[in-house]
Amino acid sequence: MKAPLSLLLLRTLIALAMLIGSASAFADAIRPAYLGLTEEKPGEFSVLWKTPMLGDARLPVEPEFSGDAKAVTAVTTRTPPGAAVEQWTLRAPALRGQTLRIAGLDGSKTDVLVRIEFADGTKWVQRLTGQETSASIPMRQSGWSVAGVYLKLGVDHILFGADHVLFVLGLLLIVKNRWMLLKTITAFTLAHSVTLAIATLGYASVPDVPLNAAIALSILFLGPEIVRSWRGQTSFAIRHPWVVAFAFGLLHGFGFASALTSAGLPRTDLPLALLTFNVGVEMGQLSLVALVLLLERSFRILEIRWPRWAEMLPGYAVGSLGAFWTIQRVAILVAVSH
Repeated sequence: MKAPLSLLLLRTLIALAMLIGSASAFADAIRPAYLGLTEEKPGEFSVLWKTPMLGDARLPVEPEFSGDAKAVTAVTTRTPPGAAVEQWTLRAPALRGQTLRIAGLDGSKTDVLVRIEFADGTKWVQRLTGQETSASIPMRQSGWSVAGVYLKLGVDHILFGADHVLFVLGLLLIVKNRWMLLKTITAFTLAHSVTLAIATLGYASVPDVPLNAAIALSILFLGPEIVRSWRGQTSFAIRHPWVVAFAFGLLHGFGFASALTSAGLPRTDLPLALLTFNVGVEMGQLSLVALVLLLERSFRILEIRWPRWAEMLPGYAVGSLGAFWTIQRVAILVAVSH
């Protein structure tokens, strides 16, 4: 059964609303920063401060503590691809209770994942953003709070990652019924969960620049399929969208993994981070699908009628944006390879 016109318009509006807020981030995607402190002896911490590069310059953000916290060794710097990594020793006799602030983070699209491990085995994990640039270091943090940090990171990664959102919406536009929808979403979930785990645990990796180009190509692929579906034509993708979802889901899983692997988390944190981050991704994805279906039902009950142009807009929006990102990212890939 052909998708109702109201659903087509609704999906487009959702996709475009998200793209307006985040499209500028695609051309210059900024990876998260990571601040790790490990207490080597009472009141003395080894510090690892990893920040993304903007061209040839390091992202201008710096950690600041509200109390007694002084560097007692010189800062050493190395620059692996795409990042600047600084290390030093910090003396902070009473770090618990202080407020950590990331100067320069205000209004930034970058997140900072903070991890402090104390000598008694306890740790504090927090995520700071351009809207929440500081936090107080508690005396204790529960395991649920740590899990919540990675869970929210996963939710935000899917809901505010417009290329991932657009791919999911594009799949919905060629799905014919609820059973096929279940198969398609399940296939996408299984595929990206596999590659997310493989990449996060370090068994395989894909360079960011070609990966981003391939993800854009997956969106471009769906544009003609949507139009072909509306014309009553068929293809392998239209008959078996779950296969397409699984195949391209493998690529998107590597994209999801970048939020964790780029931070350089200790291996001891990876099982919890991987599990809760993936749960967060699924929660965000299912929330998006549920919202679309609920609003579709509401529009159907209200018997809203839309103009002809609305029927064509979603497919061409998916194809056009996919083409734009593909050309843009392939150009970056060519520039980097030379």
